[in-house]
Order: sequence, then structure tokens, then C-alpha cells
Amino acid sequence: MAAGKKAKNMGKDVKGKVKETTGKALGNESLEAKGRAEQAIADAKQTGQKAKDTMKH
Repeated sequence: MAAGKKAKNMGKDVKGKVKETTGKALGNESLEAKGRAEQAIADAKQTGQKAKDTMKH
């Protein structure tokens, strides 16, 4: 996987985890849900990149 894309996706995953944790701590369900959604998107993008890398080899 391209290092730049991998780092970007990992950053989005971490950002989502922070939002989810903050939402839980504050009792803010909306923020918690947004965090989970960001993590899911980042995971999907990472999976897609891994699949592309597998096809190249």
C-alpha cells in the first residue's frame, strides 16, 4: 500500500477513535456514532488498498 494513503487512512481511524471515546465520555451519542462511522470508512479504504496491492503482485 502506498505509504501516504496508509498513513492518511490510519490518521482517519485514530481520529474516529478519538471522537468515539470523547462521545462516550461526554454521553454524546451523535459524536460517538460519527467516530464509529469514520473508523468504518477508514477500515474500508484500508481493505481496498490492501486488495489493490494484492492484485499488483
